[in-house]
Amino acid sequence: MPADRFSLEVWQGRIDPEPDSPRWHQRIRPLAEARQPGLVLLGFACDEGVRRNHGRVGAAGGPLVLRKALANLAWHRSAEVFDAGDVVCADGDLEAAQARLSDNVRDLLNAGHQVMVLGGGHEVAFGSWSGLAGHMENQTSTPRIGIVNFDAHFDLRDPVNVHSSGTPFAQIAEQCAARAWPFRYACLGISRASNTRALFARAAELGVLVREDREISESTLASIAAELEGFAADCDVIHLSFDIDVLPACEAPGVSAPAARGVRLELLEPLLERLKASGKIRLVDFAELNPEYDIDNRTARAAARLIHLLSL
Repeated sequence: MPADRFSLEVWQGRIDPEPDSPRWHQRIRPLAEARQPGLVLLGFACDEGVRRNHGRVGAAGGPLVLRKALANLAWHRSAEVFDAGDVVCADGDLEAAQARLSDNVRDLLNAGHQVMVLGGGHEVAFGSWSGLAGHMENQTSTPRIGIVNFDAHFDLRDPVNVHSSGTPFAQIAEQCAARAWPFRYACLGISRASNTRALFARAAELGVLVREDREISESTLASIAAELEGFAADCDVIHLSFDIDVLPACEAPGVSAPAARGVRLELLEPLLERLKASGKIRLVDFAELNPEYDIDNRTARAAARLIHLLSL
């Protein structure tokens, strides 16, 4: 199904005179021109979940700014990348926007594409996962979807009363239980100061693989990477969800909830590369870029670097 809005005007940047010097803005194409599967960028312009979670709004502007940050980066891919436009939540109806996102993700996956969703608040994760679930629900065996979330927060709040940016993985756990699917969730970068004992208990109850921000260092990278490899080996596909607030506030000031400590970009990149090497990442979403609070585009640049890394 088509997204709510689409424009290629944001894809602009410098053009170098040297041969073989393309940049993203020179290679990106509209999804309508796709003749074979590639990587598809799909925006989710929504921060209604952040508002409901009492965070600072502004993440709805994330998809546009992420595209601007990507536009001028050097192009090193061989496969094509397409822009599918944005799903927009302009009326406060989060659930309807998530349903449209789910439909778009499902259709793109059914067409053989890899999908990268540009958020938006972390409520994006439930819509993304729902699309992947819709894509896999008709296979003969029980799907084993692994979720790897780099995040300062579990986002396992009780969704009974309200759905928000703090509930997506609890909602996914409920959906897995209803379908008799295993719930496989790894969350890396957790801030103990930002998650209550109830949330830690919920994570333990659900069997979540947890690594706190203070546990991730140069000396532990190899063992944590091995844990991720083992996690991926036990899954059919991986849904990678990256909440940009896992980065320290000095590296990512423009987020809905800045991290006092966080995990440095130089520590996260090797883990992402190891996970990518598993060959099982089928769906990626980026969440919580809030351009209204960014400084010198630091946050957008960091996120664009990670998108560039994952797309190579």
